[in-house]
Amino acid sequence: MAGSDPFFEVKNAFYLGNYQHCINEAQKTKVSDPLLKAERDVFMYRAYLAQRKYAVVLDEIHSASSPELQAIRLFADYLSNEADRPSIIKTLDGKMSGSVDIANSTFLLMAASIYFHEQSFGSALRVLRQSESSLECAAMMVQTLLKINRVDLARKELKRMQEADDDATLTQLALAWFNMTVGGEKLQDAFYIYQEMCDKYTTTPLLLNGQATCLMLQGKVDDAESLLQEAQEKDSNNPETLINLIVASQHLGKSFEVTNRYISQLKDAHNKHCFVGDYTTKEREFDRLCKQYTPSVAS
Repeated sequence: MAGSDPFFEVKNAFYLGNYQHCINEAQKTKVSDPLLKAERDVFMYRAYLAQRKYAVVLDEIHSASSPELQAIRLFADYLSNEADRPSIIKTLDGKMSGSVDIANSTFLLMAASIYFHEQSFGSALRVLRQSESSLECAAMMVQTLLKINRVDLARKELKRMQEADDDATLTQLALAWFNMTVGGEKLQDAFYIYQEMCDKYTTTPLLLNGQATCLMLQGKVDDAESLLQEAQEKDSNNPETLINLIVASQHLGKSFEVTNRYISQLKDAHNKHCFVGDYTTKEREFDRLCKQYTPSVAS
């Protein structure tokens, strides 16, 4: 696979969550063909998005850029401008209601990603189903179907991925997600998939969090915490790591100060994360209920 794809290292690093390596490899890879350059740049700019470096994308992608890069700019605009999101979604809805170039899998992925962020999972699936051959669109379909608890449909999509390329990193990751959702004995299978990727390529916060989640679901929280601490050393502000550390610290009976430290760090670095939104809503609801039961007259 690596021999047939000049950007295997770039793409693989992106899929595994090794975003800086993806950027470094993309910048080292010199190509003269405009189509190949666009393919390389798609993953480089998506890696910048994953690092939340939206300004880089917005500054460097302009009106003369390829349609694939324009799609990435649209997603960067959505992520960086919360106030403009309604108008961006309206624009996207207009694009989707017209003629869509289904060969542009990058646009389909970026459009689906926006709908996914909006928790409009039906819209995301409708977009992704238009792809005829993109393995990444198929992987996102599996992810979305698992999100809405349609394990039956996710199994069918995963089978199609396996028939297309069983050894592909995306297929193996999708299999790990599926096994984690199924649970039981499949949790160990998922753990081994992540371990194999760590051994074959490198450990990343994405892979370590996958392993830690498998362990926590098996009740092995002490072992999970060790992996999460390793993940935190690689990226101290990774939101999934912080969320899993919050969960692990609660299960391990850590002090309030330890758990609250992770919560404060998550709020500070990722105040727009859906977990933070849900947590803040529950905090307000708890405070409201407490006030209802506060004695009106001090004893």
